[in-house]
Amino acid sequence: MSLFKARNWWSTILGEKEEFDHGCLCLANVDNSGNGQDKIIVGSFMGYLRIFSPHPTKTGDGAQAADMLLEVDLRDPVLQVEVGKFVSGTEMLHLAVLHSRKLCVYSVSGILGNVEHGNQYQMKLIYEHNLQRTACNMTYGPFGGVKGRDLICIQSIDGMLMVFEQESYAFGRFLPSFLLPGPLAYSSRTDSFITVSSCRQVESYKYQVLAFATDADKRQETDQQKLGSGKRLVVDWTLNIGEQALDICIVSFNQSASSVFVLGERNFFCLKDNGQIRFMKKLDWSPSCFLPYCSVSEGTINTLIGNHNSILHIYQDVTLKWATQLPHIPVAVRVGCLHDLKGVIVTLSDDGHLQCSYLGTDPSLFQAPNVESRELNYDELDVEMKELQKIIKDVNKSQGVWPVTEREDDLSVSVVVSPNFDSVSQATDVEVGTDLVPSVTVKVTLQNRVVLQKVKLSVCVQPPLELTCDQFTFEFMTPDLTRTASFSAYLKRSYTPSELEGKAVVSYSRPTGIPRVIQCKFRLPLKLICLPCQPSKTASHKVTIDTNKSPVSLLGLFPGFASQSDDDQVNVMGFHFLGGSQVTLLASKTSQRYRIQSEQFEDLWLITSELILRLQEYFEKQGVKDFACSFSGSMPLQEYFELIDRHFELRMNGEKLKELLSERAVQFRAIQRRLLTRFKDKTPAPLQHLDTLLDGTYKQVIALADAVEENQGSLFQSFTRLKSATHLVILLIGLWQKLSADQIAILEAAFLPLQEDTQELGWEETVDAAISHLLKTCLSKSSKEQALNLNSQLSIPKDTSQLKKHITLLCDRLAKGGRLCLSTDAAAPQTMIMPGGCTTIPESDLEERSVEQDPTEQFTNHRHLTADTSRPDLRPEDCFGNPQLTRALHSLRLVPSSLATSPQEAAWDTFLTPAALPRRSTSGNLQTPCSPKSLPHLGVPEPW
Repeated sequence: MSLFKARNWWSTILGEKEEFDHGCLCLANVDNSGNGQDKIIVGSFMGYLRIFSPHPTKTGDGAQAADMLLEVDLRDPVLQVEVGKFVSGTEMLHLAVLHSRKLCVYSVSGILGNVEHGNQYQMKLIYEHNLQRTACNMTYGPFGGVKGRDLICIQSIDGMLMVFEQESYAFGRFLPSFLLPGPLAYSSRTDSFITVSSCRQVESYKYQVLAFATDADKRQETDQQKLGSGKRLVVDWTLNIGEQALDICIVSFNQSASSVFVLGERNFFCLKDNGQIRFMKKLDWSPSCFLPYCSVSEGTINTLIGNHNSILHIYQDVTLKWATQLPHIPVAVRVGCLHDLKGVIVTLSDDGHLQCSYLGTDPSLFQAPNVESRELNYDELDVEMKELQKIIKDVNKSQGVWPVTEREDDLSVSVVVSPNFDSVSQATDVEVGTDLVPSVTVKVTLQNRVVLQKVKLSVCVQPPLELTCDQFTFEFMTPDLTRTASFSAYLKRSYTPSELEGKAVVSYSRPTGIPRVIQCKFRLPLKLICLPCQPSKTASHKVTIDTNKSPVSLLGLFPGFASQSDDDQVNVMGFHFLGGSQVTLLASKTSQRYRIQSEQFEDLWLITSELILRLQEYFEKQGVKDFACSFSGSMPLQEYFELIDRHFELRMNGEKLKELLSERAVQFRAIQRRLLTRFKDKTPAPLQHLDTLLDGTYKQVIALADAVEENQGSLFQSFTRLKSATHLVILLIGLWQKLSADQIAILEAAFLPLQEDTQELGWEETVDAAISHLLKTCLSKSSKEQALNLNSQLSIPKDTSQLKKHITLLCDRLAKGGRLCLSTDAAAPQTMIMPGGCTTIPESDLEERSVEQDPTEQFTNHRHLTADTSRPDLRPEDCFGNPQLTRALHSLRLVPSSLATSPQEAAWDTFLTPAALPRRSTSGNLQTPCSPKSLPHLGVPEPW
């Protein structure tokens, strides 16, 4: 509630569903009464004209019947009302009403009443002018310095100024370079009209120049004007204000010189008579109307400015003196003398809210009671504060800041995945090569304890898995209700997802308004994405997992993926992913090992994780608590680096394709502009094969756009495969170094920071920054490494050598006893102990040099698989085999002039066919293992 208010003196609502604008309000002694009191004249777009003379019995009263002097239906929309000396032979005030096609001048008179009904008022038409053009606004004044009468100037929609000398039409002039009408005002001191053109310039035209200019019989210039006969309409001065104007007002008070006030969309200008700026004020809000109304001190002017926040500001020049709240948004504001009350502010809204108010404040009637003063015992306060802090600390350690039980009691969420496939598959629009893609039903059950409204359930799975529906909304109007959401999951595209886990997230607000979020995870069955197949004896990639328990029958671990045989100890099993690849799982008969092998490295992840998970569940059911898995082989970083290079190569190809597409788009627009210029020319010149160039460039743009889209799909698949390989590497590192769950979480946060890979923020630079942070904090060897600062700005790297070096160094530090930690003590130098009582990491940098050497020495067969897509400018002789087009492009300045004389130097195809677009190379397979200096090679004999 605002303290500074516009105190309501009198108000009323005009009509029903009528519209008003800033020209529909006027205050003047329109009936020429002897007391000189102003009357309120209001016209509406519905054609109603109303005249009010407020006489409230007490402040704040609404309109009484006697307050309305006159109401007339003029049947035409009222654009503007003004009061002046518009009738010849008399200096009495008359009312001018502007309609869209008509100007009417009325006399308003009152007749004294002899009975209790009071005075009677009537409005008589004196004369009218039918307009040949649609009017926009008008202004009036003593044009040309006439005495005792006012002339009227009307501006039409098409930019014609029509001057009327009272009952007769004088002349009409077109404004030069006119596009849209702007506000119009007349300055009697300089005898000129001032308006704001559509070029956002304040323009001033002398009345004498208008009067002596050539008559405007039509919109275009006449032949006489073109030949030079007669005077042309020229502007007196202009000022560029850089924005459209809402209104113009010209005032001249005794204490100050004449000034031109212009209200813009964001600024308020005060100009001198010659167009120079006296001052300007930048407004922080959107204004709606304004009125310079008085000068209280020499050289300054007070101005009322209303805005669309229903606030009326009072400025003294550029200084804010008062701000008051209005009950409506004003579109017109006036100041007058009503009922012997001077300085009444009259405001009108666009929906007809008319209010007469004055400035005032609401006094505060509340008085704060006296506070009883007492002496404070600071020792007791310190003891109480320590006790409270101890209680808060204990609560945070035990159950956290938010009580979990309360959140769980409000709403419980459970997810059940059907063990069987749907009888009728719900998979639609699949891109998998198999004929039938299965689907499985998932049911999410919600049960509430209290009343909850607009509970939203969102379900997400990792692509290329797809759900038939992933958004649900529930209403729990009574407690203890159960709601179930059922949907199906299936594989949509022909590659393997990185995870089978899904999330069901429920968001709601408690009755107290506190927002809550509940998350429930579920796991889709492995058989949803793969089928049983014959095991393969050979494979390019192998992973061996060691356990501390006897091997378990694979038939019991993976029911449904092998047929029952006489021998229950099934030790080999094949998995065929719907995406196309195969994975073979073998269990050793003589040792406690399991081997997973496949032609694709990333496809080992799902089977490996599923094997470990099912082994843990199996031994938990048997009551075995000391089951553990380990990995003692060499870390498969080389295969992992291949996937990183493949993903990075696709990112670089995407950048180059976008650059080429941008270049061709610029070229396409340049040819379009030249063609448009040729078509518009009155004397058209030969096209010089521009149409052929346009068609060829268009084909290039389409081909490049298709290539960008294809590369985006390949990049998304590559990122999914990279995530699968990353999960596998993290799993192997955790088994290799026997990392705890917290340390594995740190690795996952460092290697998998992104859910979606984009060109602006990619996987390589993000992971490189995270690993570098770990190497410089918890895995650092000395204080020198801790003092290094990371680059605060992430950008796409030039290559992946730095990232691969950091990943290798991370594994090396972990192999020598380093441990991951995010505590504040991690910044201090640590003494890292090798398992089994090994010595600490030496301070020498020999092993650092072995890792930080040229990557080509460690990865001898590694080559960056990039395609050179740098292209010169378009050379038409290579595109179309026509040397004439070279000269055409040279005339368009699209190619250097040397190309027009030596077409044989062209060296590439401008038309980018799909075969010529940059694609991922299949050469450069990385087969060299990691250097034994950087990673220990703990090989074990094969049990098979």
